[in-house]
Amino acid sequence: MKPDNYILKLENISKDFYGNKVLHNVNLTIKPGEIVGLVGENGAGKSTLMNILFGLTVIHETGGYEGKIIFDGEEVNFATPFDAIEAGIGMVHQEFVLIPGFTAMENILLNREPTRYNVVAEVFGDRLMLLDRKEMRRRAVEAIQALEVDLDEEMVVTEMPVGHRQFTEIAREIDRKSTKLLILDEPTAVLTESEADVVMKAIRKLADKGMAVIFISHRLQEIMDTCDKIVVLRDGVIQEEMAPGETNPRKIAQVMVGRELARKISEDTKMREFKDTILEVNTLWVDMPGEQVNGISFKVKRGEIFGVGGLTGQGKLGIANGIMGLYPAEGTVIFNGQRIPLNSPDKVLRVGMAFVSEDRRGVGLLLDQSLNWNIAFTAMQIKENFIKSILGGLIKWRDDKAISKVSREYIQQLQIKCIDENQLACELSGGNQQKICMAKAFALKPDLMFVSEPTRGIDVGAKSLVLDTLRRYNEEYGTTIVITSSELEELRSISDRIAIINEGQIADILPPTAEAVEFGLLMLGNTSETKKVVQNG
Repeated sequence: MKPDNYILKLENISKDFYGNKVLHNVNLTIKPGEIVGLVGENGAGKSTLMNILFGLTVIHETGGYEGKIIFDGEEVNFATPFDAIEAGIGMVHQEFVLIPGFTAMENILLNREPTRYNVVAEVFGDRLMLLDRKEMRRRAVEAIQALEVDLDEEMVVTEMPVGHRQFTEIAREIDRKSTKLLILDEPTAVLTESEADVVMKAIRKLADKGMAVIFISHRLQEIMDTCDKIVVLRDGVIQEEMAPGETNPRKIAQVMVGRELARKISEDTKMREFKDTILEVNTLWVDMPGEQVNGISFKVKRGEIFGVGGLTGQGKLGIANGIMGLYPAEGTVIFNGQRIPLNSPDKVLRVGMAFVSEDRRGVGLLLDQSLNWNIAFTAMQIKENFIKSILGGLIKWRDDKAISKVSREYIQQLQIKCIDENQLACELSGGNQQKICMAKAFALKPDLMFVSEPTRGIDVGAKSLVLDTLRRYNEEYGTTIVITSSELEELRSISDRIAIINEGQIADILPPTAEAVEFGLLMLGNTSETKKVVQNG
């Protein structure tokens, strides 16, 4: 044990990114077995601070950092994450760091695989030792059981729903017996409340065994319930340290944003009435691994905000992905009175639909392209917006001035933290990347927009901004919105009706004013007695 009983001390950490100061003299301490909650708006510097600690190469490639890191009694400056891992630091990143073609077991034991003797290795050396798959399976199962989740260790990552991928990430860190400090960057962002509770219990067990934990989350109640100390970071500066018993989520939120929240997300929702049907889905089957849809049918009214909720792996994400052509689908989809072709993303976009995917990095963004190109590209392709032409369209060229103008408008409206519209998408924080995905969909001016997990990894201030923006577009332009979310209260705050998906089917459709327990029962597979309101609402 160290004389001052700290496993980690950060002293005057500062960092400059692309001419933008993102961290200013940050000081932080953590003791063995202590869970420190690190909260802040997107762009506050949380992930950058953890990337510095974990030795990610992006830090060194951009000029390094100022200040001092003392870990386990020694000053350190990790050149790579491997150095940090060897020293005893583990990290679960906000974006998954898994090998897609490997199983959960293989990812959990990656680079730590147990081997067994064979004759060939006797001659040619240890590199030809055979993997001890029986021992690998035992250790993987042990790590999974520590999480108390239902995860098949033989499932390939590409077939997993996002929640199971997160469990795999955490199980990998649990298997590392030498870890003294575990960094969790938004570990529950993609999980339902029940799944998040499982993770919280596992984190507490690790802390009880002496492991220190830095827990980054935008779910403030989780921070309150789990952490021993809460640290609020705003604009790269630690604003306040507080004990959970001496604060509340609203106070934390106020310190995070530096102002009173303009709007409190509440259950008080004005009930609206709608007449015409804009979208009719009949017997839709979607083959999305981990999010299978099994012959679902429902109707969406023109101008409404239709919520879709449910537990991870029950099919809620498969609905939008299937209709928008990202995964094989069968069934009948009627949009604006016409049957639309399935399995054809281009044709679906052309009839007036848009999609904000839950997978912002894999589907939503051109990471190595500028923000203005990300925002305008789909609208240019599908609707030939931002295009100039002469001779009846014989000669066409890009209207860069119009692209820059619309990009600046969306950056301002969504309060996207960036240098300007020419910055690369990969350089933004996760929450700001999500806002770019929304701007891209808005640029299409769609009649109907599917939005999946729009506030995943977004802080409380930005969450309110994003949901308010969706409301405004819905009200001002009459845009119909189908919003899929793992957070029930988010759906209740914005939706006119909410469908709960269980085992690829609609368990029921309820108004947002229904009791929370009714939604909870539906998520657990208990179909309510009010099922008669389902399809036609």
